[in-house]
Amino acid sequence: MRAKVLPSLRRLAEIDPFVVDLTFSVVAAGTTLGFGFAFATDSGDLGYAQRPLDAVGVGLTLLTNLVLAWRRRAPLAVLAISCAAAVVFHAAGYDSRLNEVAPLLALYTVASRRRPAVSLPWGLPVAASWWHASFLGPGEYLWPNLVQVSVMVAVAWTFGNSTRLLVERNKQLAHLTQRLRQEQEDRARRAVTEERVRIARELHDVVAHHMSVIVIQAGLARYVFGSDPATARGALSTIADTGSEVMGEMRRLLSVLRIDADDEGDGYDSVPGLQRLDQLVERVRSAGVPVHVSITGSVRPLPSGIDLCAYRVVQECLTNVLKHAGQASAWVSLTYGRELELRVADDGVGTAPTSQGDGHGLIGMRERVKLYKGTVTAGVKPSGGFEVVVTLPMPPPGIVHQPSDPPGEPNA
Repeated sequence: MRAKVLPSLRRLAEIDPFVVDLTFSVVAAGTTLGFGFAFATDSGDLGYAQRPLDAVGVGLTLLTNLVLAWRRRAPLAVLAISCAAAVVFHAAGYDSRLNEVAPLLALYTVASRRRPAVSLPWGLPVAASWWHASFLGPGEYLWPNLVQVSVMVAVAWTFGNSTRLLVERNKQLAHLTQRLRQEQEDRARRAVTEERVRIARELHDVVAHHMSVIVIQAGLARYVFGSDPATARGALSTIADTGSEVMGEMRRLLSVLRIDADDEGDGYDSVPGLQRLDQLVERVRSAGVPVHVSITGSVRPLPSGIDLCAYRVVQECLTNVLKHAGQASAWVSLTYGRELELRVADDGVGTAPTSQGDGHGLIGMRERVKLYKGTVTAGVKPSGGFEVVVTLPMPPPGIVHQPSDPPGEPNA
């Protein structure tokens, strides 16, 4: 039932408001004329003579009601015309019970589209037209009719003014929602930029380490070039391999440097990697979280950038378990194959990883892994808890790592 009603309401909302108002005004005019001809048959019961509904009365009735078709386009003019036509209709001696609703709807429209300083005074012509009709009716009903008229006019104005306030509040909420959405998008962009800069700083440390290796090996090759050619060739081979890898890291470094930022680096400590996994796990265990580690496949050295990326992923996930998972255990699984699969799971409350600073853990994780054409899958497990699965391409054993271009082009 609901599935059928909602599309109908949407289609109705798409109709031109003028068509809706015109239809309503035609229905109101037809209904009023119907009651007018029906009331003409029992005029003797009113206790006073009334003028039969003739061509003039029909014309005034049509004017009073059909003008409502323009109530949204010219609300003040419509109210004035409708009230004036109703007053003339009643003053001409026609049934005072007719043509009373149209001025009320016109007043509602004015109150819904104008502020009280404008709409409130326009309630007086409507009330006056009703009071005029009451004075023309039976005397014994005068005071009840006056009270009823005053209440009806007040209710019409109150409903209209409430509609205006509701529309204004909805516009403010829509504007606020747009601002919040824009701020959220800006915050997300800042988070990505900040994370890229932080990753770039760490990649800078990787590059600095490789360059140190190259300098040392070059000095060794120069020293033994004449006396020990084999050692010199080995040093040159190391320089070639290291230089190939550092070129890939440099391209990745340039790909994440998308804004200028002041360097607030913390010095040049040795770059962490999975060789520090045991230390990281012990720190988390000492904080009270049981951590189970499993390693499958043939463990082999990783390129420094991939090694750093894998370490940071585990660090982010275990930090999240410490901060948000409550009384939980964690499982860290490393599988070495054609790809490095890194799986970190917990049995806690199932909260996405958040970084230690601004809560952008998953953003930073995806940015890191994307640099090496890896994938990240994260979500709540059906059995409870949260799980992050990361795959990182890695060179086969014994093959020198040939760095690939980072995904995507740097944005200006």
